[in-house]
Amino acid sequence: MDIARYGEPVSGAAAAFFDLDKTILARSSALAFARPFYKGGLIGRSDVVRSAYAQFIFLASGADHSQMESMRTYMSELVDGWDVAKVREIVAETIDEIIDPVIYEEAVALIDQHHAEGRDVIVISSSGTEVVEPIGDRLGVDIAIGTQMAIEDGRYTGEILFYAYGEGKAEAMRELAAERGYNLGASYAYSDSITDLPMLEIVGHPTAVNPDDELRAIADEREWPILDFERPVSMRTRVNTGQKVAAGAGVAIGAAALGLAWYARRRRA
Repeated sequence: MDIARYGEPVSGAAAAFFDLDKTILARSSALAFARPFYKGGLIGRSDVVRSAYAQFIFLASGADHSQMESMRTYMSELVDGWDVAKVREIVAETIDEIIDPVIYEEAVALIDQHHAEGRDVIVISSSGTEVVEPIGDRLGVDIAIGTQMAIEDGRYTGEILFYAYGEGKAEAMRELAAERGYNLGASYAYSDSITDLPMLEIVGHPTAVNPDDELRAIADEREWPILDFERPVSMRTRVNTGQKVAAGAGVAIGAAALGLAWYARRRRA
């Protein structure tokens, strides 16, 4: 199924894979929507406080394995019964306000550089697809992959079909490379967290971005490049200057098309 926005990839072509939180964005994309979800009646005040605390911990030290597993359980229990259309509506209405101020200018430039050099750019994040896909669309990336929740009758069931975390990210990259003809040995990957070591290890050009202490130590030991991003830029400014943000919701449609087949295969397995 064709999901390209910049044309068909050449067989064996390189791609660039980006984590989202603290790599492209200066905060957690999932936790950032706690207040809009509260105002929309999806969560209670205690959930807002808990999300604010989690955001603080995330910014201060990054999320380790146990915190990511706790987030998985919390997310599964929290969204059970949510109306999917309502979630998408809230994200669409607030994405510029919530995400606009926290995108790294250096990440934008790097995405543009990879596109200029003919590579597809893929964002892969543990946040839910309903959050990741609109952000990917704003950034003008080719594919956006997020955590996929099961949906029945327009509502989340609480079941997580695919958790885009750790080895799961690497598995998604392998399947995508097989489907799209990417050469992982010639490809690039960027992340801030030691939990994303699997996605960094399967490409020929791994880079640590704003790395936590554990990832920084490994990057130093293996002589991987280390980048420290700190300058935010407005996504609306990026759109208005006519950079590579095209085709409206193309990235969301593309990722969903990929997901329907891919997640279905995973569930059958």
